[in-house]
Amino acid sequence: MEISVQWIRTSWTKQSRGGEAAARRNAAPVGFIVPHAPPSVAHVVRMRERDGFDPHDSHEDLRKVDVQLREADGRLRVLPRVQPLFAIPPRLRRPPAACLVPGQWVRWQLNYRFSSAAGMQDWWYWLDTFNIAYGPVGGDVFLSAPTVFIDERGPLR
Repeated sequence: MEISVQWIRTSWTKQSRGGEAAARRNAAPVGFIVPHAPPSVAHVVRMRERDGFDPHDSHEDLRKVDVQLREADGRLRVLPRVQPLFAIPPRLRRPPAACLVPGQWVRWQLNYRFSSAAGMQDWWYWLDTFNIAYGPVGGDVFLSAPTVFIDERGPLR
């Protein structure tokens, strides 16, 4: 069965935690039109503070995307991996995997805060948004409301 994967990573520093920069970051899209690509490829979009949160897209092999996808019994099991282990916020209890039937799609969001190991650099942040559709869908599927929405964002302080 056909699987469409879009991985959006938005990254910023504390300069974008308030004011106009935060408004620009918060206005960044969480879904894009999916360009035609082979089935083993994910559409990857990066939006960085240093680029004014303008989207830059590419394609990557599905094995490089931080999400587990398993097909069984006419369903797709979706569970993003939480990487790396030292990131904040801690995730002691995670939601169960999303199980999709053909025609459904999930939007799953996770956020992170990092600093240098020695604490010598400022904090930096990122938001991962995974849009994953099971079955044949149109290129604009991720511009609509998802069938399943899982918000695993936590407080970043």
